[in-house]
Amino acid sequence: MELKNLRNENELVDLFCTLAEIPSPSLKEEKVIEKICAYCNENGLKCCTDEYKNIYIKVPATDETKEPVLLSSHMDVVGDDSPVCAYLEGDLIKAQGRTLGADDKAGVANALYFAKELSKRTDLKHGGLEIVFTRDEENGMTGIKHVDFSKINSKYVLVLDSDALGQCLVSGASYVLADLKVNAPKGGHSGNDIADETRENAAKLIADIITDMPQGVYYSEDGKVVTSCNIGGIISGDVNVTNVINTDAHATYSIRSSRKDKEQELIDLMQDVVDSFNEEYEGIAKAEITFTEKMPMFEKNEDEYLPILFETTAKKLGIEPEISSFHAGAETHIYANKTNKKGEKFSPYLLGLATVCNMHSANEYLDYKTMLKGQELLKALFEAYNN
Repeated sequence: MELKNLRNENELVDLFCTLAEIPSPSLKEEKVIEKICAYCNENGLKCCTDEYKNIYIKVPATDETKEPVLLSSHMDVVGDDSPVCAYLEGDLIKAQGRTLGADDKAGVANALYFAKELSKRTDLKHGGLEIVFTRDEENGMTGIKHVDFSKINSKYVLVLDSDALGQCLVSGASYVLADLKVNAPKGGHSGNDIADETRENAAKLIADIITDMPQGVYYSEDGKVVTSCNIGGIISGDVNVTNVINTDAHATYSIRSSRKDKEQELIDLMQDVVDSFNEEYEGIAKAEITFTEKMPMFEKNEDEYLPILFETTAKKLGIEPEISSFHAGAETHIYANKTNKKGEKFSPYLLGLATVCNMHSANEYLDYKTMLKGQELLKALFEAYNN
């Protein structure tokens, strides 16, 4: 089947392709914002934007005794603003020579189409639907950081940004930048001063510290990584200059963890390595390490209502559910540390309503049949939530 024929037969596929074919790299989402707002106006959906051009959509409750739920997706994609030409290969939608943008146009399409269909229903008593579409998730998460959370009534947040149908991810890792610096102030000439025991080479010293630092998986549970540490880069001296005893060296690490206690344990261990070094080289060299939180962790909360409901609903539809954690960042992390209009802490979950492979690459593709099944799952989950 050609993609054109599939689009004519299926409105959700057509909506996804329409959105995907509008290039929207981070902070250049204007055209896709216009398209989403136009779609809302055409279909009678209440839609507005904030000063940062995040989009808010609301389907009013038909039963005020029930609680609303929030769907969230991001509108930006990895890639440039060159044309996107989608085509069909079997069950897979791809783009010619570039990223498709299914991350996260699949989430946006599923949420938008669901809102349109829900707004037309008269048979379902529900507590309302809220939707937030954000900008700049891929680059700096500035969109979600500009969201006015005081506008949101929902407690439960379904972030439609996972990459496999059936996933419900209940926790995610933080990102802490560890910045390690070593200074050996005397320096000197690699020949004349090499025998002076009060002169140490900062490049060698930082290598010694790195040898004592943890690297890789630090802690795991049930085969899933919970806490890790990874060296990013090392800088010292000039590879073309060998006659200098280096005075300065610099290394960076990323620390990721979905458990605060294990994150702190790892930080303390790294600090102990630096403290021990400073005791050994007192008066000769000094090391220092600083830790800066770049993204807060998304810790698993005790409320298991939504994950259990998701698992039950998925199984009824013949979808194999995966309730687990992920070792990366997403907008769930921001929601998890914010409160709604009522002052309630959000309970966010990262859901997979489509299978997207090779994200962020020219080989990215979307299995369109999984997206259709994901829409079925979203509909059944919402109905179960309001039952």
